[in-house]
Amino acid sequence: MADRLEAMSILIAAVDAGSLTAAARKLGLPLATVSRKISELEKHLEARLFQRAGRGLILTDTGTEYASSCRRILEDVAEAERAAAGEFHAPRGNLTITAPIVFGRLHVLPVIAEFLKTYPEINVRLIQSDRLVDLAEEHVDLAVRIGKLPDSSLVFRNIGTITRIVCASPHYIEERGAPGQPMDLPRHDCISFEGITSTENWSFTTGQSVESIPIHSRLVVNTAEVAIDAAIAGLGLTRVLSYQAREAIARGMLTTVLDDYEPDPWPVSLIYPSRGRIPQKVRVFLDFATSRLKDRLSDR
Repeated sequence: MADRLEAMSILIAAVDAGSLTAAARKLGLPLATVSRKISELEKHLEARLFQRAGRGLILTDTGTEYASSCRRILEDVAEAERAAAGEFHAPRGNLTITAPIVFGRLHVLPVIAEFLKTYPEINVRLIQSDRLVDLAEEHVDLAVRIGKLPDSSLVFRNIGTITRIVCASPHYIEERGAPGQPMDLPRHDCISFEGITSTENWSFTTGQSVESIPIHSRLVVNTAEVAIDAAIAGLGLTRVLSYQAREAIARGMLTTVLDDYEPDPWPVSLIYPSRGRIPQKVRVFLDFATSRLKDRLSDR
């Protein structure tokens, strides 16, 4: 196993350095040794990890997945050794976080910036996406999720709630009128953001029940920013999360409608895999970010 870990370390050094020669120089090893270790690893896996190119190394698809797993394994081993030595005061390693695009820019990135200053030996990769990223498949340590969470092996911490809103530009409302109740929506043009809503109907609370109202989607987009820009341009009503349109509303570029019919707020959570002991880098980020994100959400 020790030889395997050594080979993994050499592989990662080669990936980071961009060539076997540079990796050998960085590790202080003969080039022949580095080349042999990589070849032995490929033979053991029965797979090519690199496409040999004239000026460097390009990972194959298999190599990309394997290198990502190697990084995680090596970090876990290093953390276990630090824990055994009692070195809990200096968390380190690479932390991968995913968050929705706008929420990530407005709220998660400022917290990460502060976190990086506090923990100089931790590096962060932030993936901003409005799709649901599979944590295990894409080797993500922690995610910010908006909405109800399905039952799974993931662990979560609630950090607040977010409301949904329907909004349009003042120009559109002046021309078409504001819907007074959800049943008015079929007469309006709508901009659907498929990240959080259906392109065929929107749900609203009427009395004690939730009703699904059909809509006419004249435009379907896959990011909140485009939905908001389209609404500002007067193309119709759009439904987004409150924080996504806050700036445009504050500047008078959008106005909300149907506020009294909005369903219950959606929870916002930090989620991470349940796999025994929480890695130290994840634990310190959770402890650092939870209260700060709660404060940011309470001020929205």
